[in-house]
Amino acid sequence: MSRIAYVNGRYVPHGEACVHVEDRGFQFADGVYEVCEIWDGYIVDMTRHLDRLARSLNELQMDWPVERRAMESILRETARRNRVKKGLVYLQVTRGVARRDFAFPKTPIPATLVVTARSVPPGNAVKIGEEGIAVVTTPDIRWERVDIKTVALLPQVLAKQKAVRAGAKEAWMYDKDGFITEGASSNAWIVNQDGTLVTRPAERGILRGITRAAIMDFAAAHDIKVEERPFTIDEAKAAREAFITSATMTATPVVKIDETPIGNGAPGSVVSELRARFHEGVEKLPLSVY
Repeated sequence: MSRIAYVNGRYVPHGEACVHVEDRGFQFADGVYEVCEIWDGYIVDMTRHLDRLARSLNELQMDWPVERRAMESILRETARRNRVKKGLVYLQVTRGVARRDFAFPKTPIPATLVVTARSVPPGNAVKIGEEGIAVVTTPDIRWERVDIKTVALLPQVLAKQKAVRAGAKEAWMYDKDGFITEGASSNAWIVNQDGTLVTRPAERGILRGITRAAIMDFAAAHDIKVEERPFTIDEAKAAREAFITSATMTATPVVKIDETPIGNGAPGSVVSELRARFHEGVEKLPLSVY
């Protein structure tokens, strides 16, 4: 079955989906995005993702491309048309099409909305959970407003490429003081020797991850201590466990940082429990509302 994309009011074959050459997303990365997990026919934490989308749009002085309820329907319908039961649905909103000029268009223009969905083979997630992943460290060269989920991802692209060259899955970025900020496409966590979860505060320097919030909810419900504070590369390498969180990978064990094995070099019990039980407490909205 060919994939289907939603582009500005139309569902079209994936290979025919396109936007105008002067779309400001293409010209200036003037846009935002969200990615939701689809799990067993449900969209995970859609409310939180759309709440964050609303914040991103507001911070960039952009309007919603459609009403929020319509956005929910488009996400569901795109996933349904692609027959995705386990996978991802991705949305991108840009300021729209206008003559190339750095300043915002003087007259209102329609925003651009693109939505795609794809399946993820379930065996991939099982293997990653059983084996864990390696990460490399790299300086954080992003702009200061990383709290906005924009499509301006070139620093993350370079960080991911560094990881690929090293045979790793993710890159952990660190600030000028040597503290880990977050992964190129994930939030970073460690587990202390006493089982405390540690992650950087989301007030500044990282994106407020939706999966990050879900893990905090789970921890609170099960009396697992969480500390929101910066941690160094050396502390991470000496940790009992380490892991990442993201909509695309839920909670995934980190078993090596640079060339240093974490713990015994295998997924630890804490993150394995978080991963196995992640979907127990998250919001799960059915793809079909009929």
